[in-house]
Amino acid sequence: MQFAMEILSVALSAAPWLLLGLFIAGLIKAWLPERLLQRWMGGQGLGSISRAAVIGMPLPLCSCGAIPTALALHRGGAGRGPTTSFLISTPGVGVDSVLLTSVLLGPFMAGMRVLGALVTAITTGLLVGLTHSKNQPTAQSESSSCCASSNSGCGSSEAKTSEPIGLSNGLRYAFSDLLDDISAWVFAGLLLAGVLVTLVPPATLSGLSGGLLPLMLMAVIGIPLYICAAAATPIAAGLLLTGISPGMALVFLLAGPITSLATLGLLRREFGTQGLLIYLGSILLVTVTLGWLLDYLLTFTDLNPVTQASQVQELLPFFLEILALLLLTTLAVRPLRRRLLGF
Repeated sequence: MQFAMEILSVALSAAPWLLLGLFIAGLIKAWLPERLLQRWMGGQGLGSISRAAVIGMPLPLCSCGAIPTALALHRGGAGRGPTTSFLISTPGVGVDSVLLTSVLLGPFMAGMRVLGALVTAITTGLLVGLTHSKNQPTAQSESSSCCASSNSGCGSSEAKTSEPIGLSNGLRYAFSDLLDDISAWVFAGLLLAGVLVTLVPPATLSGLSGGLLPLMLMAVIGIPLYICAAAATPIAAGLLLTGISPGMALVFLLAGPITSLATLGLLRREFGTQGLLIYLGSILLVTVTLGWLLDYLLTFTDLNPVTQASQVQELLPFFLEILALLLLTTLAVRPLRRRLLGF
């Protein structure tokens, strides 16, 4: 019973903000043409890499779903550095996951997640940009391999257009294709969060916190674990409640969503083994460093992310959370969505 109540509590807190995030994602999809992205990301220097990181953050794409867009941008003139930066920042954080992080982990952790994704994307983009170019395969072969390597994100890739697609189509994309991409992962994340909060005593994991080794362990777990940014949030919240340090939670939030086998395969074929190793090494080094800095800085403050998150969750009335969860569930179930809304 406690297990079910924990899952329901997290789901009720998250549902209104996830709906809002999906709505904003639909607006971005509707009004931001790919041709404009190509112009902003052209070049090789720090400015292009930084712009690619900032541009990729709000876009509604998971790791595999970002691959076709990144390939199109790369073939359209974006350098290796901006392409890598875009591939990290786009799945690493989005409007939906930022709102969820604010509710489940507090505004402070949400800000650290955005800042950490930005630093990771720019640093890795700069390092990968220093590698030498290689001959590139065709975009079609990479797009196909993405869908062959992962079942998630390929629906998103099909919706790419070079021009704005209109508000209705943008919202249809957000509440059908994008929601289908993340709904199963979010549900799995809620289940795992409920298990962690219910069955794992805080003292069990609190003894593992502190120092670089636990941070590195969290990064090693997160890097090969393909999970979307929204689904990683309740898992990180559950881990934090069971005793891990905020720095370890941050490492998981950064390392988990930004890699997948499809992404690694793309980097290997586009940038070679050297580029891939630099990519992985940079993610490991930067995320662990950021997690260590966060834990170190929190020792000088009285800030408690768990307490802050509980205060945020009390902002919305209970009936609104119930309505949001019912609507989100309806939208996530394809037969209901098609029958009631035509999506």
